[in-house]
Amino acid sequence: MAPERLYLFDTTLRDGAQTNGVDFTLSDKLTIAKMLDDLGIDYVEGGYPGANPTDTQLFAEDRNLGATFTAFGMTRRPGRSTSNDPGLAALLEAKADAICFVAKSWDYHVRVALETTPEENLASIRDSVGAAVATGREVLLDCEHFFDGYKANPQFALACAKAAYDQGARWIVLCDTNGGALPHEVETVVGEVIKLIPGDHVGIHAHNDTEQAVANSLAAVRAGARQIQGTLNGLGERCGNANLVSIIPTLKLKPDFADRFEIGVSDAQLKSLAHASHTLDEMLNRAPNRHAPYVGESAFATKAGIHASAIMKDPATYEHVSPDRVGNRRKLLVSDQAGKSNVLAELERIGLKVDKDDARIMRLLDVVKEREAIGYAYEAADASFELLARRVLGKVPNYFDVEKFDVNIEQRDNAVGQRVTVSLAVVKVKVDGETLISAAEGIGPVNALDLALRKDLGKYQGYINGLELTDYRVRILNGGTEAVTRVLIESQDESGERWTTVGVSPNIIDASFQALMDSIVYKLVRSGAPA
Repeated sequence: MAPERLYLFDTTLRDGAQTNGVDFTLSDKLTIAKMLDDLGIDYVEGGYPGANPTDTQLFAEDRNLGATFTAFGMTRRPGRSTSNDPGLAALLEAKADAICFVAKSWDYHVRVALETTPEENLASIRDSVGAAVATGREVLLDCEHFFDGYKANPQFALACAKAAYDQGARWIVLCDTNGGALPHEVETVVGEVIKLIPGDHVGIHAHNDTEQAVANSLAAVRAGARQIQGTLNGLGERCGNANLVSIIPTLKLKPDFADRFEIGVSDAQLKSLAHASHTLDEMLNRAPNRHAPYVGESAFATKAGIHASAIMKDPATYEHVSPDRVGNRRKLLVSDQAGKSNVLAELERIGLKVDKDDARIMRLLDVVKEREAIGYAYEAADASFELLARRVLGKVPNYFDVEKFDVNIEQRDNAVGQRVTVSLAVVKVKVDGETLISAAEGIGPVNALDLALRKDLGKYQGYINGLELTDYRVRILNGGTEAVTRVLIESQDESGERWTTVGVSPNIIDASFQALMDSIVYKLVRSGAPA
């Protein structure tokens, strides 16, 4: 039996743009639309033409995407005709492959929010869908508050959905707008809807206010819906929308869905999922969720030694899917809870071949546990662990020595009379017997020290020109005036590779210096710099 087709509708650029702190530029929207198209998404909802200059400009020209590029907007306003509604006119004039209307399907909202009658609301749906169908567009209707509306007045909610379908709408999308529905409720209600409207014309649009959006979307599919709406990384107002980054691999890799359904995302495209997820976070200037299902850095990370031992024998013992299927990788963390298996697995991953009975393995494990006891965290600092391992194994060249450094903070008036605080760092290093002294000003002491360290490393300078600090995190490990500080620094090079290093000290500058030094040395090691 041939699998049924399931369609994926992405609303990152419209509903996702309502996320607190998210503000897409026109360039952002074009980039993300292309990324979604490359991923194999069927529908990309670009925004609301006429609502703001960015979306109006976005729909002013063709985008040349394989996905169905969709414009979003309201049905005609109560009391207006389809020929006398500016919002509807903007939708019909937009260069879009499809139009997604939103309409109330809860009589309470019709009465209170729209201040109109149920009959006028139904007429608005019929007129708007009919006008769009007449232009040859594919039409969708988002039935806003459908599940709450169905609970309150099922006859009216169903009448709204049926009115759009009878006028030729391709998709009737049932929206859990408040995000309060539960999976069993969604499955029951969708089952009732498909008695009136064929399931291959029914979609689900779930919000995540009870952490059920993904479960509700899958429940709707089980009940017969054949389109899922969602966003990358679950962006959306309040608690977000259904997360397509979790839904897509579930549909592809879990037999209950994979054996019954086909989606537009190929196996090869699925491998780009983690990259797409992280790229969006990068564009939004926020750190990716380490614990995100499937694509998070910790999604396939194992800390306990007994688990690592089993994974080395057969990964299926503790992995529900293979991480490489979604573009992720397995991580066996090295920490104070780790065993010999964790260390061996991590050494193998970074390319250090060591006999499992080598005495240095247990020595390395002891050093890790000793250092973690005083505050180091190697599970979060993969690069620092690799350097520690290489040092225990005698595989880190002595590239340079820092003989001394000095950091000063001064508050003064600048040239235009403004009061400013300036940090100045001076670093003295020795490379091949030559002493080099560098100074740099920064926006803070750590920034100044970072810039001074990387300003002149003699023959190694060419290896670190593309190195930059991308994240800096501080944690106080105990209280009082003598608190111990842990600093984690994330760095990136010109190829886009990222790594994290750690430093620990009662002095925050010293802890930062340790992490900065590890970052530079790690870059030299990975670049194959000669001693």
